[in-house]
Amino acid sequence: MTTHHEILEAALARITTGYVFPEQTAAIDAAIQRRLAEGAYQNLDVRELCERVTDDLQNVCPDKHLRLLWIEEPQPMDEEPEDVARARFAQYARESNYGIRRVEQLDDNIGYLDLRMIAPADLGGPAIAAAMQLLAPTEALVIDLRQCRGGSPEGVQLWCSYFFADDGVHLNDIYERATDLTRQYWTLGHLAAPRYLDRPVTVLTSDLTFSGGEELAYNLKVLGRATLIGQTTRGGAHPTARIPVAPHITVTVPTARSINPVTGTNWEGVGVEPDLAVAAGDALKAALGHLRTRIG
Repeated sequence: MTTHHEILEAALARITTGYVFPEQTAAIDAAIQRRLAEGAYQNLDVRELCERVTDDLQNVCPDKHLRLLWIEEPQPMDEEPEDVARARFAQYARESNYGIRRVEQLDDNIGYLDLRMIAPADLGGPAIAAAMQLLAPTEALVIDLRQCRGGSPEGVQLWCSYFFADDGVHLNDIYERATDLTRQYWTLGHLAAPRYLDRPVTVLTSDLTFSGGEELAYNLKVLGRATLIGQTTRGGAHPTARIPVAPHITVTVPTARSINPVTGTNWEGVGVEPDLAVAAGDALKAALGHLRTRIG
């Protein structure tokens, strides 16, 4: 059985070699080693260990993607072949309907899109196009991200592209530590369904909205394409690797960071602030009222 000490040594090694801010890794290592020496993790079961270490990691480095996670199903410790991992994720995306929970026409010809995950563009493209085709006749749109916990940068790029006229809009940049390269994300020139232009859009947010869901909200807000209504989001802007360190334990290590070309920063640790702050449960009603004044 893997000891707490071995789990933490493996996790810290992964953080040291992979974390997108290498200048912070020495302080992270020292803090966890100090807590270990103090006996802070003695007599904890592995679930409690994950919770305690995650708290300690985020105390020294407030990055919500930096975590030790308990996984219910045992996971292989050998690195999974890429084709196997890809097939497993493709099945998950398909079973989740590529994140699209509901597409609906509401009263007053207002479209409603309930999006729970941002699927990769290569997997979710046809479903995303089908959703946008159904929404094309509406006069205004609500994008509900209140339960969207994340997803793919390429998926965010595809969703955003439907709300701008061409491929000339710079959406986001992502810097990756491993390659020391920055990738730019621009709107796409070719789409499989009509673009949603010249009509008002609102985005609903909550304190559960996270990661890729936050990027979609942030991009549309910063570029003036949507009005955000709801709560400030959770604040996770770093693409993250998930690495097994024991059969039931994974360390999540942010390996890259987003850089918005308009603001020069991102939403890490602060979240995306709504334009109209209301309780998450009231956001849809507030959005419909806002849109009716725009189209009335």
